[in-house]
Amino acid sequence: MSSQRIARSAEDLMPRARMLALSGLEAMQEMLAGRMPQPTIAGLLNYHLHSVEQDRVAFRGTPGFEHTNPFGTVHGGWYGTVLDSAMGCAVMTRVPRGHWYTTLEYKVNITRALPLGTEIEAVAEVLHAGRSTAVAEATIRDLDGKLFASGTTTCIILPG
Repeated sequence: MSSQRIARSAEDLMPRARMLALSGLEAMQEMLAGRMPQPTIAGLLNYHLHSVEQDRVAFRGTPGFEHTNPFGTVHGGWYGTVLDSAMGCAVMTRVPRGHWYTTLEYKVNITRALPLGTEIEAVAEVLHAGRSTAVAEATIRDLDGKLFASGTTTCIILPG
């Protein structure tokens, strides 16, 4: 992750006109290369973009104590945010120049508790991308392949 950076203020974000001049895949590649910052939420929740290709994105991350619920286990919002980020960024790889996307809905299934300090990989793939909507799915697994959560999303693609 040495070439990547996290946005720390609004001034760190790429101007909207520059974003719209890129295809979604180009924007994701810029982010992976560190020429565009990753969103602040990635730094707060300790995950980062790991790989990008058309229709597929992977994030890696590690939940810490600061991501726990009152019972001391990983908060469901951590799983949800990581999955939403991965699925949305996979959809982004299909967004044409001059357009942007936003999540319409997403669903998360947590299959087992994730031990604190466990490095995970969230892999998302686009199942469908049309002119105005896209559907993607993702999983969170540890680096040995054990499944901890899965999700699906529907996103809307909008003109800039």
